[in-house]
Amino acid sequence: MGPHTHPEVSMHTHSLADYMGCIYRGDWAGVAELMLASAEKLAKSGADFLICPDNTIHQALPHVLPHSPLPWLHIAETVATEAAARGFKRIGITGTRWLTDSSVYPDKLEAKHLAWLRPTTAERDEINRIIMDELVCSKFTPESVAYFQGVFGRLKDRGCDAVVLGCTEIPLIMNDGNSALPTLDSTRLLARAALRRAA
Repeated sequence: MGPHTHPEVSMHTHSLADYMGCIYRGDWAGVAELMLASAEKLAKSGADFLICPDNTIHQALPHVLPHSPLPWLHIAETVATEAAARGFKRIGITGTRWLTDSSVYPDKLEAKHLAWLRPTTAERDEINRIIMDELVCSKFTPESVAYFQGVFGRLKDRGCDAVVLGCTEIPLIMNDGNSALPTLDSTRLLARAALRRAA
């Protein structure tokens, strides 16, 4: 787009506490109401389309889309498109336990004829703890890096040829340089998709 050039960007977010209150209650309709409130504000500001870099709250998108004033790019669809383009066949899914227990990624991966695997229940619980208790609070430890590396290695042993970093915070400690599997960084992939859409 040229030196120092980027599309106009507007952002709105409610407090994470508002979202987490709904998530802890399993109130995805409540999450959708928050997302729609942001969508309305951004539509009034002149936005053309919307993105949400939070993987977990994509579970509420089916409640959002019928009422949204603007179209959305779906983070998991973006990742699935990239995985298929790179020739991957079986994708490991990591993220919060709400995300990894959901159909957000399986649905979009299967639509691209891609197989997928989740970490074990115990691994999902520990990954969730690391994300919510450490990474969200800007705490980065060698032990947590080693834990993710172990999970990624086990996903590779189970036949995965790539892994989704399905949480905004995971790329703070994991990337292609320290992972046993090629990584699909959902945050960056969504940002690039938004840039292409805007340009």
